[in-house]
Amino acid sequence: MKYIIALFITFISMSASASSLAQQADSAYNREAYAEAIGLYNEALASDGLSSDLYFNLGNAYYRDNQLGKAVLSYERALAIDPSNDEAAVNLSFVRTRIEDAPEDDSSFLNNVHKSISSLMSPNAWAWLALLMFVILLATVAVYIFSSNVALRKTGFFGGMIVCVVFIYVIVIAAQTAGAYGNHSSAIVVVPTTNLSSAPRSTRSEKEKVVPIHEGTKVEILDSLSTPDDPNVGKWYDVKINNSSRAWLNAADVERI
Repeated sequence: MKYIIALFITFISMSASASSLAQQADSAYNREAYAEAIGLYNEALASDGLSSDLYFNLGNAYYRDNQLGKAVLSYERALAIDPSNDEAAVNLSFVRTRIEDAPEDDSSFLNNVHKSISSLMSPNAWAWLALLMFVILLATVAVYIFSSNVALRKTGFFGGMIVCVVFIYVIVIAAQTAGAYGNHSSAIVVVPTTNLSSAPRSTRSEKEKVVPIHEGTKVEILDSLSTPDDPNVGKWYDVKINNSSRAWLNAADVERI
């Protein structure tokens, strides 16, 4: 029993400590001590675990500290944890307008609609909705099987087909939103400027095409390659921007979401 009490006290102390760190970070932010707030928010995240609200606050602090790449990264992480965090979505959209030579979004209409639907609720809410749809599906099946009324049987059959489709789609969204934070296939440029190169190495000739991209740009990581023969760079990412441009990028210049 005493061990349970000790564990409970330890848990309460850790929670109080994390809460205190977040409050200290808020206080530093309000004093416009943004560098201090950034350190405290990161400490709170390390001690208290993942939090969409903490990442949102951290993004605000990074933005105020003029670190646009880190701000975009923090907002993206906030939305990966909870896609329904409207404040993070609004701030992310605003900060993206500050990115120099930001690539245009060429996502398809259906993909954008899917993203919009996914952002309506948190992962837990989608999971509960999936459970509710499953119960409704069972009810429609029961009506079809056990009802002697022809109209009710038709309602159960066709209604069940519709509910089944919606149930599968909700399951897909619930799975995607729940696993979004663990999917590190995307990254954000966190240095003022980096270069997309046609080869996974430092530029050696004018034939190797180099295209600069700027802080805050989002890239999709397709592959990685270590280059022990390159004394300047240890690792390169094969990346894609907006489902089109593909090139190599210094891994040290980006941070995975």
